[in-house]
Amino acid sequence: MSRLIEELDYRVTPMGPIILRRRWVSALDQDVVEVILGEEHLMSSLFTVGETELATLGLARASGTELKVLVGGLGLGYTAQAALTDPRVTSVEVADAIEAVIDWHREGLVPIGESLGTNPRCILTHVDFFSLFDTDPTEGGLWDVILLDIDHSPYRLLNPAHARFYTAEGLTRMKSWLTPGGVFALWSDDAPDAAFLELLGHVFANPVAQVVSFANPLTGDSSTCTIYVTGG
Repeated sequence: MSRLIEELDYRVTPMGPIILRRRWVSALDQDVVEVILGEEHLMSSLFTVGETELATLGLARASGTELKVLVGGLGLGYTAQAALTDPRVTSVEVADAIEAVIDWHREGLVPIGESLGTNPRCILTHVDFFSLFDTDPTEGGLWDVILLDIDHSPYRLLNPAHARFYTAEGLTRMKSWLTPGGVFALWSDDAPDAAFLELLGHVFANPVAQVVSFANPLTGDSSTCTIYVTGG
């Protein structure tokens, strides 16, 4: 292995091998931590604005206090970390289907350290996010805000099985787990999609697609992502 790349962990998962690695980027004179799943480059500590804005924009739409938040996809933890900075949030549960990712946080291998694994307001749950909504919601089990960052976009999926979620039926099932006026927000690496925005409008009130721009030091330019926000 190149001395420029340090493999922090390697696990075999049902979706392929997952790797947590630290890579030296000489052009930037800094280390970057990355997650690779199979041949998919999932995330990098170099680009975290989209993850934090998912929490910021989603919670900005929420009203009330003592908010319960569900995050779909743990990754490097920036979405959950941003949600925990909101003083109205009493608890954040993070659902991730890959146990290794949860272990990284508990062992302090990620850039933010072990803060999520030790924060009493944060629960890291090894479970498939999309399977959570296959049963009826229970009393006291509703969330005020659901934040999702798993697939590249509603149409570029890490697993074909996720497609059932991005339908009117799947979104309606998920909505039943939200409190009245609850908020659903979704990160997408693609530009706003009119068809998906229309689909959201059939299920939720006032959906919007907000483009988030952030600096890309590798190109010297800016890059963008999209945050869909509904409800409130």
